[in-house]
Amino acid sequence: MKLHNYWRSSASWRVRFALALKGIPYEYVTVSLLKDGGQQHSEPYAALNPLQQVPTLEWMEGGEVMRLTQSMAIIEYLDDAFPGPRLLPEEPFVRARVRQLSEIVNAGIQPLQNLEVMRYVREELKGDATAWARYFVGRGMRALEAEAVHSASAYLVGDQVTLADCCLAPQLYACRRFGVDVSDYPTLLRVEAKLQALEAYKASHPDAQPDAQP
Repeated sequence: MKLHNYWRSSASWRVRFALALKGIPYEYVTVSLLKDGGQQHSEPYAALNPLQQVPTLEWMEGGEVMRLTQSMAIIEYLDDAFPGPRLLPEEPFVRARVRQLSEIVNAGIQPLQNLEVMRYVREELKGDATAWARYFVGRGMRALEAEAVHSASAYLVGDQVTLADCCLAPQLYACRRFGVDVSDYPTLLRVEAKLQALEAYKASHPDAQPDAQP
């Protein structure tokens, strides 16, 4: 199994976190989002992932190369195909809550801080990309905190690590990169502290990856 990813990509970290939680070995394939104008735009990688984003998961099954893009789809596949802790609970409402909180990050925050979006705001629209990111990230994080108050226990939804936690950890990391004051999110920070004690968190953290930069 190969994971084409980048050390500081939020979506990549989600998948690494899920792989580590389930103890699934994989080959780390670096796709630099900065080198050579962004290796995600290269012809060979675009053939794997037409949207030219990371991550992409690749594996062999029945003699055929299988491929998935989009972190949410990848994690849901891993959860269904491999044993280990369930990242999407079985109970319908709890499962929906996990998806809800995950999508606040995946759909409501992360796309607006995406490297390509930031570049477009800065270079094409001649806008303040950092101010753009801080506004939309802050808006989304306030919503996530408000929802988490009703669902969090040890982790973001209850007492088991879920897909929502795989989304939370990278997003808080990104908040700090963009200078967003995370002290306004006490519930999220309490959950993050629990996550930081997990070996899967440490193994999947950007700074632990082979392509990490100072």
